[in-house]
Amino acid sequence: MTVSDPTPPAPRPPAGELGLGELAAAIARGETSSTAVVGETLDRIDATQPSLNAFRIVRRERALAEAAEADRRVAAGERLPLLGVPIAVKDDTDISGEPTAFGCGGEFTAKTADGEPVRRLRAAGAVIVGKTNTCELGQYPFTSAEWFGHTRNPWNGEHTPGGSSGGSAAAVAAGLLCAALGSDGAGSVRIPAAWTNLVGIKPQRGRISTWPEAESFHGLTVNGPLARTVADAALLLDTAAGPHEGDLHTPTTLSVSDAVGRDPGRLRIALSVRAPFTTQRTPLDPEVEAGVHRIAATLRALGHEVTVADLHYGIMMGASFMPRSMAGIRARYRDMPGARVEQRTVGHLRSGLALSGPALFAARKLEPLLHKRIGRFFDNYDLVLAPTTATPPPRADAIDNIGFFATEHLVTAACPFAWPWNVLGWPSVNVPAGFTDDGLPVGAQLMGTASTEPTLVSVAAQLESELHWERQRPEPWW
Repeated sequence: MTVSDPTPPAPRPPAGELGLGELAAAIARGETSSTAVVGETLDRIDATQPSLNAFRIVRRERALAEAAEADRRVAAGERLPLLGVPIAVKDDTDISGEPTAFGCGGEFTAKTADGEPVRRLRAAGAVIVGKTNTCELGQYPFTSAEWFGHTRNPWNGEHTPGGSSGGSAAAVAAGLLCAALGSDGAGSVRIPAAWTNLVGIKPQRGRISTWPEAESFHGLTVNGPLARTVADAALLLDTAAGPHEGDLHTPTTLSVSDAVGRDPGRLRIALSVRAPFTTQRTPLDPEVEAGVHRIAATLRALGHEVTVADLHYGIMMGASFMPRSMAGIRARYRDMPGARVEQRTVGHLRSGLALSGPALFAARKLEPLLHKRIGRFFDNYDLVLAPTTATPPPRADAIDNIGFFATEHLVTAACPFAWPWNVLGWPSVNVPAGFTDDGLPVGAQLMGTASTEPTLVSVAAQLESELHWERQRPEPWW
């Protein structure tokens, strides 16, 4: 090359390494095309599916056609927040033309309409490349089932990425794409985010619609984003958010992305490592606890007041959760004719039948009382910092070939911390909290009262600016 030769352009990073906004901007500027980006994403998914197993459905032909249409729209001058950008959604969310298996076996009729979150993502220009794996009816913090095998953790293939949004977490952590949508009924966004070094937002109930369900799992389950950065998670949340006219819960509209980079001021944060009441002992792993204290130390260095103050949840919290969860599992199963499930799920279906009457009615009546009681704790604190899980990610096969009660013990021992915020319907954000000596990710959750997503996101972004977890990537084994 002579001195008069033009400098060659720097190679573009793979689409999975860019942020959502960066990728949308690159497509809009003509630096790449949606067809190229979506094609690369699909190729990565196909190449990793035998090992990582993140997807239940890959929409290759339809996604490429939608990407070509996005390129035509870009060429015509149209601009949208996610025009041409590939996104994945969990396989409990409807996509027109695709079945929704929700982790179950069997053959299912293709849906004739998009769920409201998918409709909103499409309206913002996103290309939905596929549906990610989840355990049967979202019951466990594992992403495994007889019907599709194990989804693997990109940080160590012998371990689970968590669940039940484990397919979405694995896809993002492995760099197959930069963000994905999951759902959280007992920690199912936050738990896999913790175990794969991601940001996972459980928003306020109703922030992202669950339509065609007016509410999901009797108000426990919400949809939420998983991403490597706070900005990406916030952008995906804002894009998917908004009500359907049939929704039971419609919180006041707010922007979360605006809080990224905004100073939240000096906050009073309670550090609580006390687990909610469960029927069995759930000790906190020392390496997880160290990660939570690492986040606390960073928050103090940022100028926040962090005080050790355990939040006492009480027995009523579990009394509100269990009937809603079990009845919710039964209701979803009833809406899936021909679904095949494992014997452990049958046990939950029986519990759902027993708890669907007066117990469910009483469980819903408890929620306002819990809001008042837990709300009093926030008279003295702005946020709570707590572990997201009690342990690092277990082995993927730890859930295999064990009975109903052994499964319940495994799940409760690993993940006792996240579910109370589903009962309350309030927002919570998982932030990466470092790694164990074996290189497994752990997380911590920031929890607030109703509609505090902007504050949570602002603090999470402060932590990211100090800890830079987005720079840490797993060594590819897949």
